[in-house]
Amino acid sequence: MKLTRPLIAATAAALLGTGSLYAMGSAPDEPAQESADPWAPQPYVELTHPEWSKDAVLYQINTRQFTEEGTFRAAEKELPRLKELGVDILWLMPIHPIGEKNRKGTLGSPYSVQDYYEVNPEFGTKEDLKHFVDAAHAQGFHVILDLVANHTAWDNELAAKHPDWYEKDWKGDFRPTPWWDWSDIIDLDWSKPGVRQHVGEAMEYWVREFDIDGYRADVAGYVPIDFWETERARLDAIKPVFMLAEWKTPDLTRKAFDAVYAWEWHSTVKNIAAGKADATALFGYYAENESNWPREAMRLTYIANHDSNAWEGTQYENFGDALPAFMALSFTGEGLPMVYNGQEACNAKRLEFFEKDTIDWSQGEDCQLGDLTRDLIAFRKANPALANGQWGARMQQVVNDKPKQLFAWVRQQDGNKVVGLFNLSAQPVRAKLADALAAGTYTEFGTGESVTIADEGTVTLPAWGYRLLSSGAK
Repeated sequence: MKLTRPLIAATAAALLGTGSLYAMGSAPDEPAQESADPWAPQPYVELTHPEWSKDAVLYQINTRQFTEEGTFRAAEKELPRLKELGVDILWLMPIHPIGEKNRKGTLGSPYSVQDYYEVNPEFGTKEDLKHFVDAAHAQGFHVILDLVANHTAWDNELAAKHPDWYEKDWKGDFRPTPWWDWSDIIDLDWSKPGVRQHVGEAMEYWVREFDIDGYRADVAGYVPIDFWETERARLDAIKPVFMLAEWKTPDLTRKAFDAVYAWEWHSTVKNIAAGKADATALFGYYAENESNWPREAMRLTYIANHDSNAWEGTQYENFGDALPAFMALSFTGEGLPMVYNGQEACNAKRLEFFEKDTIDWSQGEDCQLGDLTRDLIAFRKANPALANGQWGARMQQVVNDKPKQLFAWVRQQDGNKVVGLFNLSAQPVRAKLADALAAGTYTEFGTGESVTIADEGTVTLPAWGYRLLSSGAK
């Protein structure tokens, strides 16, 4: 007999009254749970950063220009040098074959991808890539690939097989990314499930078959965020990965990316170095970083990369005498630091983007940037307060009477305290500290000497000078 809901309820009530409820094989109802506190803060970031990214430093390899040969095998020979430098995550610029149709220059842009499943023969073979990755892993590195998801080359076979997978202009023809002069590429249409599947499965292929450790995503904000979130979960199901987004907003850090570019930091420090702004120009960046970005998010603080070097200027053109100070800030302030290949060798030229233009690794016997980079990385790793994301400490402003020149801060946690004092100006500065935040006795970076800062003490620094002080380091 089919019982109606009222009859079922009445029957249950009668059974409860006779104590025979359990004879029917049912369990008693669970007591009602109190609702969660609606005002309790909820975590924003839902992904888990791989443990190996805790104090990692990135190193970007422009394979074409990295060695005279411009191959994976030649790059592999440089791994011991990079190990000595202290970097951890190696970012390979796009490895795929480059389109020939509408190609720019002789060799074309690595960001004009002809096939997501193949390797550019200019760099070697798939076996060479696998050998590079295995050798890097054996020496303690992790390797991420540059992924170009927004667009492909004109002669990518997808354009012929699936023309409906591409965006069209007003005439119905394939089109490059609107408004930019990227004439060597055409935009994918991310409303098409086939596009998502093809690119997503390609990402999984390189992780599964070549043991790649993650990706740097080119113009990540031009691709729907739901794709990135879905794909991050699929990649993590294979192995823990690290994802870096070339973008500028915190929403990507919720379920997709570990790190996002700090474009505003880069542009601000360039303006300060050029005399177009003073040290207070950084206040807006760090205020937003603390108030608008998730605590767990990492932001890439870089002096140079392939774009800035090619199109904006060399590290010397952009920073001049301020270069060492801003390098030190990038490695010790909140942020994920990165080295672009050739920086450490005092590279002083804009590397060609569409042609072969090998880095000159012997640009002067007096080059000190390699030693500085190595020492800053060692200092960073010796002080847990300087770690990435949620593992590191917040920057606390050291207020002083010369804020347009002296940019000063403290990062401290678990007994480790680091003081950063930066004269971000072309004139010497003598500044009085407003309180006791920076007070203490420390070991100074670079000299190893003991230094004491008094309550409301005075700090003197030369033009573009900086001091890093630490106590309680491991």
